[in-house]
Amino acid sequence: MLSNPFLFTLMRVLPARSASWLGGWLSAHVARPRMKLRDARARANLALLRPDLDEAARETMLTRRWRNIGRTLAELANVDRLVSPHHVRVLDPAGYQAVLDLPGPMIFLTTHIGNWDLMAAHLKAATDRPPLGVYDPPDDPKIAAQLKKARQSYMGEAITGSGGAARGILRHLAKDRAMLYILIDERRDHQVWFPRFGRDHPLSGNMSVALRLARKSGARVTPFYLTRTSGPHFDLHWHPPLDPATLTDDAIGAAADAFLGQACITHADEWLALHDMDLTQPGHAPTAPPVM
Repeated sequence: MLSNPFLFTLMRVLPARSASWLGGWLSAHVARPRMKLRDARARANLALLRPDLDEAARETMLTRRWRNIGRTLAELANVDRLVSPHHVRVLDPAGYQAVLDLPGPMIFLTTHIGNWDLMAAHLKAATDRPPLGVYDPPDDPKIAAQLKKARQSYMGEAITGSGGAARGILRHLAKDRAMLYILIDERRDHQVWFPRFGRDHPLSGNMSVALRLARKSGARVTPFYLTRTSGPHFDLHWHPPLDPATLTDDAIGAAADAFLGQACITHADEWLALHDMDLTQPGHAPTAPPVM
């Protein structure tokens, strides 16, 4: 949809609910049959992450997953319409607001669950903290340009993870009550290294960067994620802030790993990265049983 200007415009013209439904239908019935490798990889990974489910139940989850991918892409054209209590329900809203009102900088960590663009937009709208997002642009320049254009209206300032990004981020975190938004389940070497799912992987990639930034800036770390309940409606889940002043990097990483890792298992039907890794490779099979 991002590479098709007509489809993207159509999703903007349609009511948000209709656009979301159409995106899900197109993904499940048009995109999925053409992406057999990604579908097979997601199926193999799901069998390892959710051995508690039988094959029929996993196939149902995979179908829901393709619908969620399509809905998320379609909703990209309407994110500004979805930033409202009608579409996003915050679990323990008073506690969440208290977190947003804390002094000092804050780093928000999440994964590609539900609708991660809406997660960023909702965070920006919920607080007066100066925002900054870190992202890796797609390889296709046309899709990258369309994505940047779509996100300008609701994400605020964003920075890629290349060049002098770390210095720019640290300057941002020095601002009064600044916040940073980072997706930590990025793909590297055809694997997703975090969450770890009990694998013996060191903290690396975006998670390692987030820990170093938190340590240097004194920023608290708050893991959170968004899950789809029905159509373009979501629940916002959050973890109490993790403070580098009182916790080690290993303790912060372990807490974020447990919280977001369990979310990726429980909501595997909404986790984009399920097809971005191969858990069947030696050394990458999950060792932690699912905790439902």
